[in-house]
Amino acid sequence: MSDAIKHECGISLIRLLKPLEYYEKKYGTAFYGVNKMYLMMEKQHNRGQDGAGFASIKLDMDAGERYMSRVRSIAQQPIQDIFAQINDRISTSLKENPEYENNVALQKKHIPYIGELLLGHVRYGTFGKNSIESVHPFLRQNNWMHRNLIVAGNFNMTNVDELFDNLIQIGQHPKEMADTVTVMEKIGHFLDDAVSKLYKQIKKEGFNKQEASPLIAERLNVAKILRRAAKNWDGGYAMAGLLGHGDAFVLRDPAGIRPTYYYQDDEIVAIASERPAIQTVFNVKFDEVKELDPGHAILIKKDGTTSIKQILEPTVRKACSFERIYFSRGSDKEIYQERKELGRLIFPKILKSIDEDIKNTVFSYIPNTAETSFFGMVKEAQNYMNKKKEEQILSIGSKITKEELHEILDVRPRIEKVAIKDAKLRTFITQDSGRDDLVAHVYDISYGSVKPGDNLVIIDDSIVRGTTLKKSILKILDRLSPKKIVVVSSAPQIRYPDCYGIDMAKLEDFIAFKAALDLHKDKNTMHLVDDIYKKCLSQVDSHDKDVINYVKDFYTPFSADEISDKIGELLSSSEINAEVQIIYQTISNLHIACPKNLGDWYFTGDYPTPGGNRVVNRAFINFYEGKNERAY
Repeated sequence: MSDAIKHECGISLIRLLKPLEYYEKKYGTAFYGVNKMYLMMEKQHNRGQDGAGFASIKLDMDAGERYMSRVRSIAQQPIQDIFAQINDRISTSLKENPEYENNVALQKKHIPYIGELLLGHVRYGTFGKNSIESVHPFLRQNNWMHRNLIVAGNFNMTNVDELFDNLIQIGQHPKEMADTVTVMEKIGHFLDDAVSKLYKQIKKEGFNKQEASPLIAERLNVAKILRRAAKNWDGGYAMAGLLGHGDAFVLRDPAGIRPTYYYQDDEIVAIASERPAIQTVFNVKFDEVKELDPGHAILIKKDGTTSIKQILEPTVRKACSFERIYFSRGSDKEIYQERKELGRLIFPKILKSIDEDIKNTVFSYIPNTAETSFFGMVKEAQNYMNKKKEEQILSIGSKITKEELHEILDVRPRIEKVAIKDAKLRTFITQDSGRDDLVAHVYDISYGSVKPGDNLVIIDDSIVRGTTLKKSILKILDRLSPKKIVVVSSAPQIRYPDCYGIDMAKLEDFIAFKAALDLHKDKNTMHLVDDIYKKCLSQVDSHDKDVINYVKDFYTPFSADEISDKIGELLSSSEINAEVQIIYQTISNLHIACPKNLGDWYFTGDYPTPGGNRVVNRAFINFYEGKNERAY
């Protein structure tokens, strides 16, 4: 993607189902789980590189022995930093205590991070927040083992204010109005309540306090706790949690917005945000890794018993399509095919834009995530050419000469790697002019790859803000002297903010919004913009379920092609000699390519939860009033 946008996070959970001695005997180390967690997190580093965290729980430890460990980092390479710290601690302990070397029981007792239950998290710091306090997992401590709670998630809630007020109403005093804090405290509240009720019940049965503890762990109904805690959550989430005594859970939102996959055998239960992370790390087949159904939780009891239970009533499935277009790793079997299909489906629009002149057109892509859709685009170009060749050969018939045949067969799509992405340049120059000059050199070109007068078609997976296109890519591509530059987005126009975990919060950042605004000015329809603002204002105090997305009216007067043409004007400049055209994927083709991930609110404004409509209206109010702030 040419525009850098950030995704919230990725989660990894591992539950070892055998004693640690089993892994030491079979795999040569009792730190098998720690090693696998490192790999799981590295295989999901695409989901977050600003911070990372790791937590572990040891089962059946004696009182006074440490059974929970946590480490977090916001270093430049946070995953490596975390595991360097863990490795250093382990190595030091083994060096200072040689008797631990071949004794798994002593390792578990004295060395931190080793354990049967492990939770990992990677994150991007959105909205400028990237302090260590913002890094998952979060820890809620208590002297009662059952009340200890460790939480990490890939999520964003749209109704933080409401959740915060709910906590106050039940007598809590949250330290911060943030969805991470409110979510953890909501779970923690109902966890405390469940433990208290169980203790009273068990006490009535004649057990003393010490005897009650293992019975509480055995009887604790985590599914019921999650149902009560998540009742009013509005957002997209994959929420993972560990309880101090050894229970664990991962809960997915009812619309399936955020992804969750799991695998289980007789040795481990593994859960992650992406299927390939599990496939690669544990060397298992595609079909063995299952997707957690929306509104369901995978629950792992202390004794290793694992179950899937419905926590919330599933709604219409609106799994995030951006996961398929860009965020998730393209090594996933389904995602790889879907991205190729996105490239294939947009080819007819490309063909029209170059007047079917494939002979004088070079096809390329913006590295690196658009490469797969590029393959699909080129494959369709080849299919088109083969059909044309077949028609030409059949029209000439048996009289065709060898020279004529070769002339026909030699025409094929011209494929080049035109754009090259250099290492990220640090914009240490504070003046805008100096920073822009650095941004302009993020990409380089392959000189000689395009002949003067050629068409140049270059595909990107999505065009969000268009900043890098305007300041860097188009200018540098123009140096090759093409007649026309066609920039293709395998995704549709991004028109609306996301509020479920992607760092796209402000309408005025989107090039499609800027284009529509310019069209309103061109056509003297700014009074419609004023009307939309008034409608949005009229709903500020309405309940989320009653709110209508009036921002849709902002785009209604214009066709998608009109907006695309205006985007081409906005991204071009007098410095560029070539004609510039921008082509976007259609919504219908997106759904054909990604049939299981129909979440398209950033393209259509059809939000999967009521809170989304409130957020988009607030974003419009902020734009109209000139407030440079997030809408949720």
